[in-house]
Amino acid sequence: MDSFPPPPPTTVLSGCAIIVRGQPRGGPPPERQINLSNIRAGALARRAAQGQPDSKDTPDEPWAFQAREFLRKKLIGKEVCFTVEYKNMHREYGMVYLGKDTTGENIAESLVSEGLATVRREGFRGNNPEQARLCDLEDQSKASKKGLWSEGGGAQTIRNIKYTIENPRNFVDSLHQKPINAIIEHVRDGSVVRALLLPDYYLVTVMLSGIKCPTFKREGDGTETPEPFAAEARFFTESRLLQRDVQIILESCPNQIILGTILHPNGNITELLLKEGFARCVDWSMAVYTQGAEKLRAAERSAKERKVRIWKDYVAPTANLDQKDRQFVAKVMQVVNADAMVVKLNSGEYKTIHLSSIRPPRNEGEEKNKDKDKRFRPLYDIPYMFEAREFLRKKLIGKKVNVTVDYIRAATGPGEGTPAFPERTCATVTIGGINIAEALVSKGLATVIRYRQDDDQRSSHYDELLAAEARAIKNGKGLHSKKEVPIHRVADISGETQKAKQFLPFLQRAGRSEAVVEYVFSGSRLKLYMPKETCLITFLLAGIECPRSSRNTPGGVQVAEPFSDEAMLFTKELVLQREVEVEVESMDKAGNFIGWLHIEGVNLSVALVENALSKVHFTADVCLDNNWNHINRPQSRGVWANYEEKPVEEVVHLSEEKERVANYKPVYVTEITDTLHFYAQDVETGSQLENLMETMRAEIAAQPPVEGSYSPRRGDYCIAKFADGEWYRARVEKVESPAKVHVFYIDYGNREVVSSTRLAPIPPAFSTRTLPVQATEYTFAFIQVPQDEDARADVVDCVVRDIQNSQCLLNVEYSGATCPHVTIQFGDTKDDVGLGLVKEGLVMVDVRKEKHLQKMVTEYLNSQESAKSARLNIWRYGDFRADDADEFGYSR
Repeated sequence: MDSFPPPPPTTVLSGCAIIVRGQPRGGPPPERQINLSNIRAGALARRAAQGQPDSKDTPDEPWAFQAREFLRKKLIGKEVCFTVEYKNMHREYGMVYLGKDTTGENIAESLVSEGLATVRREGFRGNNPEQARLCDLEDQSKASKKGLWSEGGGAQTIRNIKYTIENPRNFVDSLHQKPINAIIEHVRDGSVVRALLLPDYYLVTVMLSGIKCPTFKREGDGTETPEPFAAEARFFTESRLLQRDVQIILESCPNQIILGTILHPNGNITELLLKEGFARCVDWSMAVYTQGAEKLRAAERSAKERKVRIWKDYVAPTANLDQKDRQFVAKVMQVVNADAMVVKLNSGEYKTIHLSSIRPPRNEGEEKNKDKDKRFRPLYDIPYMFEAREFLRKKLIGKKVNVTVDYIRAATGPGEGTPAFPERTCATVTIGGINIAEALVSKGLATVIRYRQDDDQRSSHYDELLAAEARAIKNGKGLHSKKEVPIHRVADISGETQKAKQFLPFLQRAGRSEAVVEYVFSGSRLKLYMPKETCLITFLLAGIECPRSSRNTPGGVQVAEPFSDEAMLFTKELVLQREVEVEVESMDKAGNFIGWLHIEGVNLSVALVENALSKVHFTADVCLDNNWNHINRPQSRGVWANYEEKPVEEVVHLSEEKERVANYKPVYVTEITDTLHFYAQDVETGSQLENLMETMRAEIAAQPPVEGSYSPRRGDYCIAKFADGEWYRARVEKVESPAKVHVFYIDYGNREVVSSTRLAPIPPAFSTRTLPVQATEYTFAFIQVPQDEDARADVVDCVVRDIQNSQCLLNVEYSGATCPHVTIQFGDTKDDVGLGLVKEGLVMVDVRKEKHLQKMVTEYLNSQESAKSARLNIWRYGDFRADDADEFGYSR
């Protein structure tokens, strides 16, 4: 941009009048209008005066525009000199010469010789050589039939100027953001110009996209009061663009305001205005700037750093922070809600970080709901709050992230209807090069805060956030979806003794169940979310006595026991908001479940004892891993700091390591889903199902149900007529309308949308009490299905081809969140189906940490390495797993 020439000394008003400027010295220079003496050019078109209904538009006189253009192209940006011959009615008349002195080209003579102006012969004095020469040149022009003297008089040279556009938005859209030639006719202020679009002579007002310069405020008496630097900004634009040939990209037209970018061979005036401190970025028009919003932000940032012009008093939001406090790496320990997290710094200090410029999902009637329901839980009751929290938890917990502090939001006191907020550190958090806030917004799980234009406390990637929100709105993601909002019916049975008693047998039979640690009360007391059971429970670690934290009791505050805080911190760092496995063994009188908690193969009870933060309880003899005496040997630290060891007889416990149980049973695979889950029937009960179906169909044939008499409800068991015309047992999953009922065929695993006329009540003799549901859901153990849709489809097609509607052998390896994870073998060859998928490079290995599964995991990993070496299928481009950008919905 610095290649722009110095400010031009002239502006052409018409074919016989110009404005002459001097060079600027500390501000816009003074102007003088010079009218060319002894000649006259045609008058340019003039628009009707506003507010005067009798006035009309006047068109160009013949050759008037051509005369103006002749002078504009010859003089604009060039140095001239002039002589003043006389003054009349505040006007100066004289001669203008191109160059530094009067030896240059005489502009009046050039106009006359081209037939673009006539000579004023009245009052002609023969002894005036300049007038005589002009007359001779006019006679020669007439003889040559140039310009005004051409045949026809030049009526065809008159412009048809279009002052108004009936539909500006359609006009802008019709140009498809292609550059259009134009002449800048007027500069209203630094960022608003009047342009003549060529070749159709549309005269339009264009506002520069993405910026705003200081303006001139019109007072009631008609005078204009400039804002600081308004005059300088206007002169800056005038001196570079006024009456220049440019190209304009018309980018948008909100509210009848045409936004555009002016292209000049010497640079971009929009970016230069920002860089020189004559303008500021504006969010509302930034999005349409086709040259890239980051360029404008960078130019504005440069002006702020140099504190030039409008930024002379600028103070950066993080000016008072040291560099190490502005940018650092930290480990995420807890996701507080959908826009905040607790991180652990390298110094060991904990710090709460809020994501800049985004707002988490919120419930407009939240306060109202709180009044009506004392147990209002924002995480589960506010739409998409749980999904947003889970997105952050799964991506960030336990991971190291890069934190760049954008601003510190000062603490605010309570106001009328508004709560008090403490000081907030707002930052941009990235992991693997991905901006977490942008990923959250792009999935429709948060919205972008709108700021006042002069509010600089915002994200350093604010434009990317706005663009991500626009994508989410366009694609109908999350909060912007028109679908029904997800509902999370989570039962909180913490302290509910009766409910806990009902859950206890089920949790005991389930063995190891998956859970998420929602809260840590103390080293051994936690609150868990059980996703499969959709409930919250209080969980106490079995086998240990952990120091108690301070708590309020009816008798006053109970003092914390030594090392209770250390134990709680240890448990928080190890399991808070992590996915764990729990085994429930019993329940106390208060409705709290007691059992064992494992995370990545680590027993939390054992870990606390190993770190001298807990003692072994007398119930520890029932622990699955009962080598407690060795672990519990006092080490003169933690809870054993003051312990005096007493001589005891050494007791040796023999333990056998748990081994994988291979108990394959024959099953018949009936259905395979797009996510590679499948449904199978036990071969042993196959004859019972056949007999039930025959009997049921015979009874239905004898007494057909009345069509349309059944009103389906979600969760009901019923019978449904399949496409083959036969009746099958089913369960209603969703009712959109009588014509669209979603059913699940409980004995086969397939789903269908049917009309309610194809449904009927299930006869009591054939209910699930007579014969339980026969289709059991399973998924493959030790494998991960590719996220790519095409690759996943290849896997599903392969599995459908190999095992659907065939008898196989199945062995349960471990439990999962929604169904058991199994290995399955072909009925004839006994080959492992999942291992075959790994060998063919169709899937990845899901590495398990359990010791008794390591032999299987090793076999799967070796097969995966072979597939990678051979570059089979998903490995054909090498190992892609280091780049997790696609997990955030992006591709690099």
